[in-house]
Amino acid sequence: MKMNAIVLAGGIPQPNEPLYEFTNGSSKALIDVAGKPMVQWILDALGKSKSVDQVIVIGLSPKSGVTCSKPLHFISNQGRMLANIIAGSEKSLELTPKGEYLLICSADIPALQSGMVDWVVKTAMQTKDDLYYGVCPKEVMEARYPNSRRTYTKLKEMELCGADVNLVRISVIKEHMDVWEALIGNRKSPMRQASIIGFDTLFQLATRQFTLDALVERASQRIGIKGRAIVWEHAEPCMDVDKPHQLELMRSDIASQQSAAKKAAAKKKATVKKPAAASKVKRK
Repeated sequence: MKMNAIVLAGGIPQPNEPLYEFTNGSSKALIDVAGKPMVQWILDALGKSKSVDQVIVIGLSPKSGVTCSKPLHFISNQGRMLANIIAGSEKSLELTPKGEYLLICSADIPALQSGMVDWVVKTAMQTKDDLYYGVCPKEVMEARYPNSRRTYTKLKEMELCGADVNLVRISVIKEHMDVWEALIGNRKSPMRQASIIGFDTLFQLATRQFTLDALVERASQRIGIKGRAIVWEHAEPCMDVDKPHQLELMRSDIASQQSAAKKAAAKKKATVKKPAAASKVKRK
């Protein structure tokens, strides 16, 4: 199943925020990571994905210079994240009137790969829920990025953090807008989100009485939608860049992968040439 994707790239760090020194008033999405604007890595992954039809970037313009191998559309920043998501969903329906679902990606997960995009779409579309919210277990994140210093929500059976690649049924985006606005506004604080859903939920989360399935069921009931948690086996879609140490971590990690890929390609090229040379000598 193919669907359109929106990339949320409207964030501009302010002088009192950690990444301001790297942007000086321009978009966070355009910070250089291993030779490319950070958002370009996400666009490359979406472009190679078999599950993505068209891509909508929110918060940048064509003048930014970013590209994608899939049809690419730009929408100006609407101010707030929910407003950006709504604008993206409306543009998606304009492009694909019968589109049912929308893939939502942040612009600050430069390690995202196309296979991961295909996996989450395939996994989600096994059911017909309204919202698919990705989570990453602490052990998966720590194994891949031991110095990420992520904040984790502690549940009864695991500790986890949120992913930045999620799917939503377009028709529910404009429903319960006050709840969505509050939840999105407190996305960095699981405890505040729990209090929005209900103080009994906050208490149970604080005392680690919830399993992941129970928390999803409670949140779905309170919001009035049918949600499902997608547990990632990869940390990359959950490793966002919010702080300078995370930016340096991703720059170093991706540069190391680029170097390893070049060495592997050079070794493969050398291996292919050897038999041909040996054959030529033998014929003489």
